[in-house]
Amino acid sequence: MKTIWIATGNPNKAEEFQNMFGDQVQVKSMKDLKEPIEIIENGTTFEANALIKARALYNVLHEPVISDDSGLEVDAMDGGPGVYSARFMGEDTSYTIKNQAIMDAVKGKTRSARYVCVIAYIDENGHESTYRATCEGQINDQAVGTNGFGYDPIFYYPPFQTTLANVSEAKKNTISHRAKALQMFMADKGAELL
Repeated sequence: MKTIWIATGNPNKAEEFQNMFGDQVQVKSMKDLKEPIEIIENGTTFEANALIKARALYNVLHEPVISDDSGLEVDAMDGGPGVYSARFMGEDTSYTIKNQAIMDAVKGKTRSARYVCVIAYIDENGHESTYRATCEGQINDQAVGTNGFGYDPIFYYPPFQTTLANVSEAKKNTISHRAKALQMFMADKGAELL
């Protein structure tokens, strides 16, 4: 079985990638490294941060790696929290508090928002590629659902007529920003990986 390294320490992201890849590959994350590596995501775009993570892991393994940088862009917040989605209001602040702050910020304003995901890939020869995808939606006026993670309880997806936290992981993975970016990546590089 082929192993694919994902430049993340987030177990939710690693599990989501594993579910999207299926049984054809084994996903390993930075939690599987013998020695931890520290990555400072100081890019100002999703592409820059995805490449920072991929390069850091590639420089340790010298094997093909993928990473993603993703976040929530809220139009009423001038595209924020954007690349700072995980660090919005502090990394240790609960998403219950973050979600409430975003719902408060859009009151009486446009609720349009999108999830953005950029997947970066570095092959065994060090060649780099990026793939960007979005999932368009709205900020809900209350948190709904217990599935997913992060901002999913407040991200209303009109075709489902509910939030992404209120549908199964399998259903979310048919339309999510990460699933779309992964499909683009697999269409381009899948043959050389699998």
